[in-house]
Amino acid sequence: LTEAVYHQQTDRLAKQLADDGLQLLTPLGFNNSYALAMSRSKALDIKARRISDLASQTDLVIGFSLEFLNRGDGWPSLQSRYALPQQPKGIEHALAYSALARGQLDVTDAYTTDGDIESFDLVLLEDDLDYFPRYDAALLVRQDLPERAAIALGQLADRIDEATMQSLNAALSGGENSAAVIANGFLVENGLIQGNTAPLAQETISASILRHTLTHLKLTGLALLLACTVALPLALVLTRYPRGANTLLYVTGLIQTVPSLAMLALLIPLFGLGEVPAVIALFLYSLLPIVRNTITGIFGVDPLLRQVAVAMGLNARERLTRIEIPLAAPVILAGIKTAAVISVGTATLAAFVGAGGLGEPIITGLSLNNNALILQGALPAAGLAIAVELLFEGIERALIPRHLRSSATALKSFS
Repeated sequence: LTEAVYHQQTDRLAKQLADDGLQLLTPLGFNNSYALAMSRSKALDIKARRISDLASQTDLVIGFSLEFLNRGDGWPSLQSRYALPQQPKGIEHALAYSALARGQLDVTDAYTTDGDIESFDLVLLEDDLDYFPRYDAALLVRQDLPERAAIALGQLADRIDEATMQSLNAALSGGENSAAVIANGFLVENGLIQGNTAPLAQETISASILRHTLTHLKLTGLALLLACTVALPLALVLTRYPRGANTLLYVTGLIQTVPSLAMLALLIPLFGLGEVPAVIALFLYSLLPIVRNTITGIFGVDPLLRQVAVAMGLNARERLTRIEIPLAAPVILAGIKTAAVISVGTATLAAFVGAGGLGEPIITGLSLNNNALILQGALPAAGLAIAVELLFEGIERALIPRHLRSSATALKSFS
């Protein structure tokens, strides 16, 4: 672009952002573009230095992130530009570098400032036909950002080149320090904050696990409480209306078929980011087991007992509260337990919408190829699921008579 065209386009972009109450600050100084990456040994083996060298290598195993595989400036146009014959498969970006290292992939997409490029000894192929555009990093802020903050952020303009950004990312991938500590060191080194600034406290692993676990429990507890408050009374009422009960089962079953990430994505425009969409999604996924087991438990009560209750002169409400609910209690409780365990597992996805929980270290670990971080989320989540199972077993033993627990085994298995 000529300088005149560049300024014309940036002015137009600034006006469009201003219409939305946003402002783009001066670029930070690095271009975080796409590139194609190979392990150094594989690149040397097939003598590949440029993307065009891949056109003759028809037997390469190529895997791209799903975003790159489908976006307009990704694989479709790249394949056309370079006349590449390969048919790539989709793979999560965080897992691709490990697959290259193990020889399960030959080529994948990369970001030019990825910190793992050096640690995995990868080679970025030269874009010899200049296909990839520049992706100059800049800070996008709201126009009502305090002026003092905007001035402070403006000091980062043109301070970070690509080599520096890659080294900072590599330091984070190492896992020894948090992003805050690494950023603090960069700011001190470049004179942007005083060198005698008190060092940032590094959160211990146990404190981090405890914090994420408490958030996880909060999300699942709220969702389960809300589901019990809504699903139990509704299901109990509809047991008097079989057609309505079947409709409720159908609707809650349909909700259960929606993939978790898709559900969260659909809720974001309505409820924004944070805990609210996460709790609502968990609430929706908790409905089916509670509704199904409640209806199954009530319908499973022996008809003869119902006839006896009618003969004794009990009305519908009394039959429900004194006969049907006590007999169906083991099956109903099993449904609540199932909902709780499902919520514990599904809540790990809440981190995708900024709700925190044990999914946060899992997602961070995937992004950084850090197995220790993944385990910091996965193991406590598994432990919580087991604890929930044991808790409900204890509640069942405390509240349900032994003869009802044993007689409900078949129904619980069925439901």
